[in-house]
Amino acid sequence: MAGEAMTPRCRIFTRTASRRLILLSVSVFAAMIPRLLPAQERPRAREIGVAPGVLSPGPLNGITDVAGVLVGQVTVDDGDSVRTGITAILPHGGNLFLQRVPAAIVVGNGFGKLLGSTQVSELGELETPILLTCTLCVWKAADAMVEWMLGQPGMENVRSINPVVGETNDGYELNIAIRSRPITAAQVRQALNSARGGPVEEGSVGAGRGTRAFDWKGGIGTSSRRLSQALGGWTVGVLVQSNFGGVLQIMGAPVGRELGSRRFAGSTRGQADGSIMMVVATDAPLSDRNLRRLASRALMGLARTGSIASNGSGDYVISFSTAPEVRRARDAQRLTTTELGNTEQLSGLYEAVIEATEEAIYNSLFRATTVTARGGAVEAIPIDRVKEILSRYGIRTTPKP
Repeated sequence: MAGEAMTPRCRIFTRTASRRLILLSVSVFAAMIPRLLPAQERPRAREIGVAPGVLSPGPLNGITDVAGVLVGQVTVDDGDSVRTGITAILPHGGNLFLQRVPAAIVVGNGFGKLLGSTQVSELGELETPILLTCTLCVWKAADAMVEWMLGQPGMENVRSINPVVGETNDGYELNIAIRSRPITAAQVRQALNSARGGPVEEGSVGAGRGTRAFDWKGGIGTSSRRLSQALGGWTVGVLVQSNFGGVLQIMGAPVGRELGSRRFAGSTRGQADGSIMMVVATDAPLSDRNLRRLASRALMGLARTGSIASNGSGDYVISFSTAPEVRRARDAQRLTTTELGNTEQLSGLYEAVIEATEEAIYNSLFRATTVTARGGAVEAIPIDRVKEILSRYGIRTTPKP
């Protein structure tokens, strides 16, 4: 009762209850910290000093630095067996079937299922957006995109469409239910309808959700280069879906070897290395012939990272120009485009695509996060170890603009 002295037993009980209350409060607050604080962002390549080449990037350092290019992505996680997704790249925001863009496709190693490639190579133009997804999802993605396009205004009498869909094989640890072809038409439409300019999300997202590269987590990566006015003032942007193998090199440093890569030390990996899709955009007014020449240089950027284009790797480059002066109206009887000739300005574009491809691959690795599914986990590359290795090989890891 009030005013009565507290007995020793009561004092002990009160102190114990107070401690428990404090511990409970601390536990609740600790559990809330991840919600209160933003997740630690993994860096892009330039944020740790990895800036390949001599040219400057565009403001976003991404494919959307090229005027008109839009990107949309949907990440598909279903239960404990599906980690995959869709990435859509649109050369412009209009109807691509009615206003086509010149394009080219180059094959580094043809172990893949790049749908629509033969018509692009024959006619030198894109008439649909580009979709990237998983190997067994290619045809479902194509069917959904065709349905989406047929529903666009002005398409009422269309009887033929050439959908372009690329892929890499993520059907191992993270997407063991790949045989179910785990994407839907609604998800494809979402990727297409959500396509926007601005910064592109990288790493374990979209079509890069279930991929791996150099035995680390791969994914989506992008980068760009902008030429000086003396070289034409053009921009080149690259987006990659990395899912390939080799022995990783970064700016010439043998990072893969230093991280303990056992590639070719004994028996080879019992499964294919999975492939890489490279999408190259430019606002330079290039013909499909010169776009093919541009695309072929992307393979040089790929090689700089340590890729060996292994037996089971499908290595593809799709390039296109967004320049309004080279667009092609559907069924045009004559093309009256104004395109860049075979000048030395092309050499600057070649340097740009090599540098941007290399950096886009690094971004796909550095931005990727560890992903786990029923088949196992694919770990993100350890950034601190990478920085330490780069420093030992004389590469400063201070941020670059």
